[in-house]
Amino acid sequence: MSKATNQQATEQFESMFVAPARSFGALNLDYTEKLVAAQFDAIRALADMGMAQARGLLDVRDAESLKAAVETQQKASQDMGERLRGDAERIMSLSQEYVQQSQKLAEDGIKAATTAAK
Repeated sequence: MSKATNQQATEQFESMFVAPARSFGALNLDYTEKLVAAQFDAIRALADMGMAQARGLLDVRDAESLKAAVETQQKASQDMGERLRGDAERIMSLSQEYVQQSQKLAEDGIKAATTAAK
């Protein structure tokens, strides 16, 4: 095998297998990082809300403070529901973006393989 042939084979291997695998790996890593960050944000926010509510219940001393605590609980439940809905939409958006980028990488890989085969 000549040096030129060996170089050409190496370049073909790089362009057909290594580069697409690297791109897909980078996409997976980026998606995972964003997904984990979104989940940590959601957990932190929900934990903070829960702790605030628990602290609020500790301040109940009479009927008036109980009424205020119950009203705060209701508001917190609404806020938590809205937060969960927003977090779900954020994760869905990340997933849709990931699928679109994965499809583009696959299409690019197929085009590159088709071109190389010709």
